[in-house]
Amino acid sequence: VWDVFHKTMTHPKRLRLCALQVQKKNYRQEKKRAAKELSSALKDPSVVITANWLKIRGSLKSWTKLWCALKPGVLLIYKTPKSDHWVGTLLLNACKLIERPSKKDGFCFKLYHPLDKSIWAVKGPKGENVGSITQPLPSNYLIFRAASESDGRCWMDALELALSCSSLYKLTAKAGRDGDLSTSSESSHILQLLQSTALTDAELANQQMENDGYSEKSEHDAQEDWDNGANENGGRLTEESDMDQSDELSPALQATSYVEQSQEEMAEAGEASQVETVSEENKGLIWTLLKQLRPGMDLSKVVLPTFILEPRSFLDKLSDYYYHANLLSEAAREESPYGRIKQVVRWYLSGFYKKPKGLKKPYNPILGETFRCCWLHPQTDSCTFYIAEQISHHPPISAFYVCNKKDGFYISGSILAKSKFYGNSLSAILDGRARLMLLGRDEEYIITMPYAHCKGILYGTMTLELGGKITIECEKTKYVAELEFKLKPFLGGSSSVNVISGKIQQGDELLATVDGHWDGEVFLQEKSGQQEHLWNPTPEVRSTRLKRQVVQLDQQGQFESERLWQHVTSAIVDRDQNQATQEKFVLEEAQRNQAKDRGDQPWRPRLFNLDSVTNEWTYTHIDTRPWDPERCLVQFEKHGVIQTKEKSQRRHKGLAYSRASAWACQQKVSERDTQIPLSILVSLPN
Repeated sequence: VWDVFHKTMTHPKRLRLCALQVQKKNYRQEKKRAAKELSSALKDPSVVITANWLKIRGSLKSWTKLWCALKPGVLLIYKTPKSDHWVGTLLLNACKLIERPSKKDGFCFKLYHPLDKSIWAVKGPKGENVGSITQPLPSNYLIFRAASESDGRCWMDALELALSCSSLYKLTAKAGRDGDLSTSSESSHILQLLQSTALTDAELANQQMENDGYSEKSEHDAQEDWDNGANENGGRLTEESDMDQSDELSPALQATSYVEQSQEEMAEAGEASQVETVSEENKGLIWTLLKQLRPGMDLSKVVLPTFILEPRSFLDKLSDYYYHANLLSEAAREESPYGRIKQVVRWYLSGFYKKPKGLKKPYNPILGETFRCCWLHPQTDSCTFYIAEQISHHPPISAFYVCNKKDGFYISGSILAKSKFYGNSLSAILDGRARLMLLGRDEEYIITMPYAHCKGILYGTMTLELGGKITIECEKTKYVAELEFKLKPFLGGSSSVNVISGKIQQGDELLATVDGHWDGEVFLQEKSGQQEHLWNPTPEVRSTRLKRQVVQLDQQGQFESERLWQHVTSAIVDRDQNQATQEKFVLEEAQRNQAKDRGDQPWRPRLFNLDSVTNEWTYTHIDTRPWDPERCLVQFEKHGVIQTKEKSQRRHKGLAYSRASAWACQQKVSERDTQIPLSILVSLPN
């Protein structure tokens, strides 16, 4: 029996069967181990294949340095290594990798979709819907520059490894979706990003034939190009003619880099935030100043003490009206003329609740001073730009231009700031008007401003209020809104502070009345008796308003507001009034010396010109053409010039591709996802 058993167990077929069983067991164990390792890598945020600074070229041919972190299946792009300012996520299973020649130092490589589809994920690693502001980046490729060739080769090796595992990433993502993997919040978002639908061979071939580069060469020529490129560069593809004349840096297409404003001051609603308590030392300064004044005197040439200054320029303060510019976007889309005038009034009221604590006056801008900023609109994938310039010093005139061409509106205007002293009070009068144009409607709204009134200078409590009657009028539709900002009466209580009232009418027909407080709730009463909230700056409204984007201090010109006044601002923030006064005197003295040097020669503004017909100041680079989605790509700004990047009519030379079957597993992206992400497109590089 033993002999029979021994012969049976040692038979070659039996031995091979046992060996096969052992191999299958090892195979299953190794497969589980690999899946477990990949699952752990996807679930563990600390797993990073490589991470370092890389320069990335934007669609406007300029470069910006961003932090790139390569994780299994995705390339995450951040502004800083802290990973708290996510810019965008590249799906590697939709990408091909290619080395790229460069005229400059360093090493360039390119990630791209061979069928010119989007390579961007819709959401971030933590489910973010909108990324941080950065330069405009292409939707279907990215060009990277490493600091040295060795660094670039390391990135190429790491990316090739990640690309070769793309199918495994997809399987793991499917397993996670089906419940086989327990994932954290961040890893689950990454797994969702890795899910994709493969293109069929027929779809791939059809889309390939539509590519200009593929249609210009035969399949044989394309095969030779692929083989030659791979042989000459160690098996890697190279892109040999992607640097034609259009790829050179074009000064007109480089754009300003904006960053989100870090902090701002905003007081609470009500009278308490509009009262200033003056110290004994500062009272002496006020009395010294008042001895020089006479009732009715214009204060534009009077040097004011720094303790009453708000640490920012008047050009900056004028931008407070656009934190809710999305209301103008909604007005442009509103079908009813009455609905549009209501929405414009709602936007107008949204600009007043933001105020500094106490009685503060912004800096009088220096002649030639400029200020620029913008607001990103996540809902409409657009951006509102604000440009202002001090075009005259005596009298002090500030011109401004606000534009969101994609959402269909712009505002142009100028303000002559005048101050009058009345003994125990003074008024700051904003003489001028703004023109709001809804491009798609061809409607122009003429808007005026209230005045600021300060009382209690000699006796009583120093208090700041808004007063006067304003109008918002559209000549085309005959709709007019009249609002009155009411000063607090002598015997009035807290409910009579910051009161506003008004009406909306068409011609002589009264349509609605308006009542409330300009820093709080405002109600609209229809003539039918129906009442609605016209405006209410609740904490939720304040927290969800548009975020202002500003230019970093080191990238500003010498005559930009923040850089120009930086030393005065620093001294005021440090409560060093003597130093603030000295720094302010330096600027004012320099301005007086420049005026002497000019003599009788008139000052010529850089960004605005005087319209000889209307006798109003208008933006030199104004563009009144409506947005054409078939032609317009992005609106951007550089050196104060707002312009629109349009699609080129030139046919680009494309790459010749072959081996279509190798791409049959690429991600199929919908038309919605092929659009450039907002945070990447509008946020404009230096």
